[in-house]
Amino acid sequence: MRKFITELKGKTVMTNDGQILGMIDNFVLNTATGDINHVLVVPAEEIDTRLFKSDAQGRLILPFSEMRDVRDVVVMNISR
Repeated sequence: MRKFITELKGKTVMTNDGQILGMIDNFVLNTATGDINHVLVVPAEEIDTRLFKSDAQGRLILPFSEMRDVRDVVVMNISR
């Protein structure tokens, strides 16, 4: 899967069981390697943010390695 980060920003993020998590806001990169470590997601209103790691701005910090599919929405393989 090859996509530009700009294509992913603003996309809806959902779990593989269909729960909407929110919208992609940004990414966290390892500047030494250029690898993407995490996806920062503005949480949907119905999400209990206490179930996820979050940053100082309240965005969910999701592991980029769990991104599974990108079409109209981004599917994350998130287990809680």
